[in-house]
Parts: sequence; structure tokens; C-alpha cells
Amino acid sequence: MGASVKKSGRKIEVLGARVHNLKEIDVSIPRERLTVITGLSGSGKSSLAFDTIYAEGQRRYIETLNAYARQFLGNMERPDVDKITGLSPVISIEQKTTNKNPRSTVGTVTEIYDFLRLLYARVADAYSNVSGEKMVKYTEEQILNLIMESFGEKKIYVLAPVVRGRKGHYRELFDQIRKNGYIYVRIDGEIEEVIQGMRVDRYKNHDIEVVIDRLTAREKDRERLKKSLAASMKQGKGVTMILEKEGNEPRFFSSQLMCPTSGISYNEPAPHSFSFNSPQGACPQCNGLGTINDVDLKRIIPDDGKSIRNGALEPLGPYRNALIFWQLEAIATRHKFTLDTPVREIPEKALHCILYGSEEPLKLQNTPLGATSNYFLSFDGIISHVQDEKQKARQYIRKVICPHCNGTRLKPEMLYFRINEKSIAELSSMDIGEMARWLENIENKLSERENIIARDILKEIRSRLGFLLDVGLNYLSLSRSARSLSGGESQRIRLATQIGSRLVNVLYILDEPSIGLHQRDNRKLIASLQNLRDHGNSVIVVEHDREMILSADHILDLGPGAGRLGGELVAAGTPDQILSGSTLTADYLNRTREIEVPGERRRGNGQSLVLKGASGNNLKHVDVAFPLGKFICITGVSGSGKSTLINETLHPIISQKLYRSNREPLPFNSIEGLEHIDKVIEVDQSPLGRTPRSNPVTYTGVFSDIRKLFEQTPDAKIRGFKASRFSFNVKGGRCETCGGAGLQTIEMNFLPDVYVRCKSCNGKRYNRETLEVRFKDQNINDVLKMTINQAVDFFASVPSILRKLKTLQDVGLGYIRLGQPSTTLSGGESQRVKLSAELAKKDTGKTLYILDEPTTGLHFEDVRVLLDVIARLVNKGNSVIMIEHNMDVIKVADCIIDLGKEGGSKGGTILATGTPEEVALEGESYTGVFLREELFPDLD
Repeated sequence: MGASVKKSGRKIEVLGARVHNLKEIDVSIPRERLTVITGLSGSGKSSLAFDTIYAEGQRRYIETLNAYARQFLGNMERPDVDKITGLSPVISIEQKTTNKNPRSTVGTVTEIYDFLRLLYARVADAYSNVSGEKMVKYTEEQILNLIMESFGEKKIYVLAPVVRGRKGHYRELFDQIRKNGYIYVRIDGEIEEVIQGMRVDRYKNHDIEVVIDRLTAREKDRERLKKSLAASMKQGKGVTMILEKEGNEPRFFSSQLMCPTSGISYNEPAPHSFSFNSPQGACPQCNGLGTINDVDLKRIIPDDGKSIRNGALEPLGPYRNALIFWQLEAIATRHKFTLDTPVREIPEKALHCILYGSEEPLKLQNTPLGATSNYFLSFDGIISHVQDEKQKARQYIRKVICPHCNGTRLKPEMLYFRINEKSIAELSSMDIGEMARWLENIENKLSERENIIARDILKEIRSRLGFLLDVGLNYLSLSRSARSLSGGESQRIRLATQIGSRLVNVLYILDEPSIGLHQRDNRKLIASLQNLRDHGNSVIVVEHDREMILSADHILDLGPGAGRLGGELVAAGTPDQILSGSTLTADYLNRTREIEVPGERRRGNGQSLVLKGASGNNLKHVDVAFPLGKFICITGVSGSGKSTLINETLHPIISQKLYRSNREPLPFNSIEGLEHIDKVIEVDQSPLGRTPRSNPVTYTGVFSDIRKLFEQTPDAKIRGFKASRFSFNVKGGRCETCGGAGLQTIEMNFLPDVYVRCKSCNGKRYNRETLEVRFKDQNINDVLKMTINQAVDFFASVPSILRKLKTLQDVGLGYIRLGQPSTTLSGGESQRVKLSAELAKKDTGKTLYILDEPTTGLHFEDVRVLLDVIARLVNKGNSVIMIEHNMDVIKVADCIIDLGKEGGSKGGTILATGTPEEVALEGESYTGVFLREELFPDLD
């Protein structure tokens, strides 16, 4: 049960909360405790935690600022609540705020990469990217002494390198050298006198050095040599070159970092030199993104057995009488083939000309412009043609790893700064757990001086890595893009950042931080939350996880139902007090009510999808068979490769086969059995909608059917109303005063905006003429106000509408209104709306459904309803593949494919496959350990 903590009499009191579906509830939350708010999806948990408590905390903070500052920060509406007392400063850690910036990585979000940049700028050793030698750096006095030692009593040239391996005629440079009083230059190894108008071949690469002085390296000429070196350093920008008169091999010396053999030099490193978000450090080709857009030749020529005339060049289609085809005919004539020749038989040189263009002008003959006329035109190539048409280009362009920086995002020379033989990019690509181990004894590899410099930096890095390890993110790397993180991962990163900030007397509110976390790592997360609490903070968690609920100090259970049937506080107290109650949550926690294990597992249809050699990300060339006609769960610890295998490899392969999708799968060798499925449907965790205009009926498409039904009514036909008349998103039938929103926004300058019911339509969204059209005595606004349950009865005689509404009802959403804004739906409700939209599509019995943690935001009872829907799908012969951590779901699957053993580089292998009973007995599997507790509780 919950850990014992120091008792505190202080409380957060919420009185008369009415936000969304909350029914004027009064709630008391003890401070400096871990409080879990639970209940059915849609019962009002987020409304209480985020839309009431957090919103009021934010509003109070903004009101402490002056009016001038508030007008720039924006204003927050006062939540619909009578009174809130005992509120501390509030920090919300939600899932919805995942950073989508492609430049944002785990390292930048956690600020660890900022400390790494500082570490490398101060203590890294530089190596030459030409010779691999360690770079050297001298003072002018050291350079003078080295020259005297190496060239004593020898005749030498003191040279200043001004051009290194670049093209150009350099006429202006030679003129400037002459004006500066220098008579000789060394060009590509030959010393020549500078004459007026001097120039070199502009199309060749050149090395040019200014001859500063010719002298003998004697002690009596030491002062002259010193002045010549100073002039050479100035001309050569910190680099000087010494050439023995009788030799050909120069030696380089530099006050900057320099390769002693090749003479190449690096600028003095600074923290921004290692930043891919700074021009000083970013790869110039990809601008620090790590990827570039490249034309996919397989999409341009999908079938090389076709001829150009028959449409082998996909962007052009079949032959048309157009200029580009006359140019292709000219290329064909020049290279002795025709437009009827299959592409695979066209000479390689000619195909290159077709794709990338011809430098020589093409002679066009016998064009419709004139039977005997000849025209000479240049040809830019099909790829250039595609890139010019930006809208069309998207389907032929793919993102590939930048060849210049190999995806590291940095200038190549920055990768030659190393600590203990590791560059900053290599360190960033390590798993966080591996990186923490690498840093353990790094002091032993540094000099005494470097240790003094690095001590505080390493302390900060280790501290932040430790917090990430504590919340179960050991499998991530600092180079991982923030946009690729799941909601749960992003939330746990921000949680680790907050733990590291060591704030006290703060109220933290979290939204299901256990999402995407295997049961093995759940205890680490709970310990982190308790650690946050033990530092004198109050923690409120909206959660459904059994272990998290039972580890809390205080529980609030909302219900008894969802939507308009919820919004009440049905139980509150310690875990022991909740367990002694009789609420729906208590019944599941007590296991007096539970999701039953099926008596018999489905045998499937005997067919399988067999994927071989999957090697994307951390997958280790795995071969896996997915038995069809079954409910399959993909399990494993976080980072073991589940999403890589299913979402990034299997699903893109099937989409390309069935729908010619442009999405590229990660590497694999082969796949068998695709002929056994004819449809694939994916339900992921992307948001349902971002504006109040989005609602369940617009998302599922049933609103189009409803509008068409209203179009067929006698009143609509008489008035000439079309289906668009009944949309509140377009002009015509909607109320133009409020733009179909039903509300008007009154701007109050530096006070919060006030939303009032539209005086023209009285909140009904439509104008009077539209509302006069009725179906079964109900207008379009009356229909949008109906709940799903009411609408199922109302449209019972309209099959096209009924089928879609019934699916929403079947996934447990009968209580929500048809026109309820998507912004007011909970995470679990949004997920089920998406699921119902896909389930409403007619299945064929050969459909493959791919679901990514659909239990997100779902109560135990909601999970049971979801499993009933999935069972109906599979019983029709369809196949369901689900990535999941919830043991209640895993235990009812027909087949489990468990990946692991660990996450990141130590994952990516198949640990176990088979029924839950078979996997439960697999000793290597962490999933098996928890399955044993579910299936065989008495087994020792």
C-alpha cells in the first residue's frame, strides 16, 4: 500500500466544481501526499485535475502580473468552481505537449546535451580529419623554438597559406598580395614571381601560399624570423608554413588547433560549435536536421518492364503530345532506342540523361510546330521536373539520412573532437543506461587539469541521467528526436526534469505517466513520484494502473458512470478505505470483479504473415510469424522494439502492398502471406482534433450521412437546401454572427475573454431557415445535442447512420453527445472515437487491425468493453495485432510475441512466442513473470 509519510493537516479544498460534467462536487486533497484520481473514462478526472485545479493555479499566477504583461501572456478563463483553497504553485506534466520540432531531441529537452557541448568544448582532444593525428596548438614563441630546433642553420622559406584546395582564378588575390609588398607566391608547389594581371586556371583546385621571407634559421636572425612568423600568421589566419629550400615537404605550425602533417586547422571549439541548432556547428548540407529530401527512383520508375510510351515514368504518365516527350524522343534518337523500348533495356548513359538531364542541347525534329523545323533545347531531367512541381513532388520524395554527416547533424570536423575515443555524436547515440556506465570512471581518462575543469559539468550530467534512469527511460538515447517519443515517454522526461529541479512546496499534476511503461519499470516510476512527494511537494496523478492506485497515499474515485452519468465523487480515502468500499473501481482492485481469462484460445485460420530479417533501429534481424485469425499481443519492456517491428516495419510494408503508400518501411529481408489479408487498419495515439469544431460525428463521418438525410426531407427539397446547408463549418446554413460556433467571444483586453451565447441563434449554431427543416420533428441542432444512445434509437430506421453510431455505442461511448467538441473529450474517449471510426468500416474477414496501446486512458471496466469489441472482430475471422503493456489485455490474447530482453541496444530480439500460458512459463521474459502472477497466482 502507500508508503508512510509525515502527516500534514493542510489540504487543498475544491468546493462546488462544475467544469464540464462535474456536478458541483466538493473535494479535499491532502498536501504533501501522492494522490491518485481514478474512475471510468469520461467520469471527470481530467476535468477536476487539469481543467479545475491546474487552470485555477495558472490563472492565479497570471493575475499576479501587471496588466501590461498579461496582455502578452494571454488570459485564462476562471474555471467554473465556487472556491479553491490551499493551492500551491502548480506544474502540469501532460501527454499532449509533446514537442514536434524536428530540431528537438531528448538531449536538448533534458538540457543534458547542453552540458555535453560544454564538456567537449573544454576538455575534448582534437584529431585531424585528414591524417587522424592528434591536433597540436602552439604559441608563437613555441613555434619559433621548434623552427630553430628543426631547421637550424638551414635555408628556409616562411610561407603564409592563403588558399587550400579551392577553385578560382584568384586574380584579385594576386593583385592584393602585390600591393602588400610581397614578390613571390608558391602555387601548387612551384614558387613564382607575382606579376600584374596574374591568374590561374579557374577550373582546377589550387594551393597558394605567400612567400613572406627567405632566410637561414640562425640564432643571429632570430628576431627577423620572429617578425616574419608574425606576418605569416597574420596572412595565414593563424597558420604558418616552413619549407626547406632544398626540400619539397613543408611543415605547418599554428596558433590554432592544427594537423602537423597536412596543415589543416580547426577553429578553437566553443559550446555552440557542437550545437546542430547553431550555424557554427550544424551540418551545412542538412542544416542540422540529420536527414535530407531525396528523390526515390523506385517511385519514379515503379516498373522497368514498361516503356516510356506506356507510362514507365510515373510522374509523366503515358505518352502525350507535349514538349517533354519530344525531348525524350530526341534523347532516344541520340542513344539509339525508342519510346517503346522497355526501360530496363535503355542504355545506362541514356537513362542517366533522362533522369538528371543533358548538358548538350537536344535537337528536336518533326515536332507539330513544323514538319521540317529543327529546334535546339536543353533538358533538365525528370527529377528536376518533379522537384519543380512541389505538390506533385511529395509522392516521389523520401527522407534519407544525410550523407554528409551520416545523420549526426554536426559538421564533420566536430566529430573529430573526442573524449576517451568517443565523439559527442557517438556518446549521444548511446542508450542512456550505457552512457551512464561509460561516464562512471571517465575521470581516470582525463588529465588532472581536465578533471578540474570537468568536475562540475560531469556532476550535472550524471545527476540528470540518474533521474531519467529512475523513471525507466534507460533505453532512450540523447540523439532520439523528441517528435518520435510517445506521450508517456515525453511525460516521464519532463517528470525527470522536474525531479532534478529540486523544487519544494509545489503541486504537480500528471496525466497517466505509466502509459507505455512495462510493469517491470512501473515500480521505478512510483518510487520517483514518491521521491517528489518526500521533498515536500504535493503530487496528483490521474491514473488507472492498479499498482499506482494501491501505492497512493490518498485516492479520489469519480463516477458512478461516464459523461453526464459521471462527475460525482463516489469514494475518497486511503487505499485500505477504498478497498473496503463497493465502487466499480474497488471491485476491480479487490478482484471481486475482473476480466476473465478465456477458457479456450482461438486456433486461427492456419495462415500466417511471416516477416524475416527485420533490422530497423534496434531489431536484430528478427524472424517472426503473425498467425492470422487471432488476437495477437506484442509485449516487452519499453524500448525493446515493439513499435519498430509493428508500426515502422510491418504496417508500412502492408500499406505499400495494398494502397501503394509512400511510407518507407524500416529494413527487412522478406515477407510472406500478404495474399491472406486485403485490408489493414491502424489506430494510433495521434490526437482526435485540435479545435472545438471537431466532434465525434464529424470525425467518424456520420455527420455527412446525417446532413444527406436532412437534404432528402420534403422541407429541404422545397427550399432547395443541399447537404452543405446543414454544416456549421461553411457559409449558407450556419449563423454568421457566431460563425457556427454557438458562442461569441467578447475580448476584455487585459482581462480574460468572456464567452457568451450567441444572441442571434441563441447557441443553436444555425440560422432560422435551416432550423425549420426537421426530420422526425427534430432539427439539425436537436440531433447534435442527442447522446449516442438517444441517436441510436432515433436513427434506427437509417442503416448507414445506425451502423456508425452503433459502433460508438459498442465501444462504451453511448453517453457522449453527437456534437460534443473533441477538445472536451478525455484521452480515453478520443482513443475510442478513433477506434469506432475504423470499426465502422466494413470488414472483410481478411482485415488486419493494428492498435497501439488502445487502453490508454481506460478504466478496468472500459478495458472489458474494448476487449468485447475486439473479440467480435476476431470471431469474424479478422486479425488484431495490439502493442500493449496492460496485463488484463495480455492475458486474454490468443498469441503473445514478447520482445526484449531489455530496451535499446540490449533489446530487439524475440524472447518468447505462444499462448499467454506458454509465455508465462518462459524464464527469460519479464512479461512472463507478471503473467505468472495473473494466470498462476498459486505457482511458487
